[in-house]
Amino acid sequence: MANGMDDRRKGLEDEYFHRKNQEAIEKLRAKMKVAEEAKAAGTSSMQCPRCDGRLHEAEVAEVTIDTCDKCGGVWLDSGELAQLTTKKDPGGWFQRLWGGQE
Repeated sequence: MANGMDDRRKGLEDEYFHRKNQEAIEKLRAKMKVAEEAKAAGTSSMQCPRCDGRLHEAEVAEVTIDTCDKCGGVWLDSGELAQLTTKKDPGGWFQRLWGGQE
């Protein structure tokens, strides 16, 4: 009799984890869909860390950065600051701001 209860518990446990996995998959699919729609619209699916506005991609000195539509904040991904600072354009605004003209 104990073996029958163990089989039932195992079946319920398997059903529970299957249902949780399906829910997680659906959440990931929804996030991927939002990201694809945002990319098609030219916006980012990410929210501004400061004000929860939407981030939009902008091109500055051939580097793509994120700007917030609400607060106007500028957010750089990994490596973007290095790309902006290593540009050898002496007339560029970033070089004038940080290092002067060389």
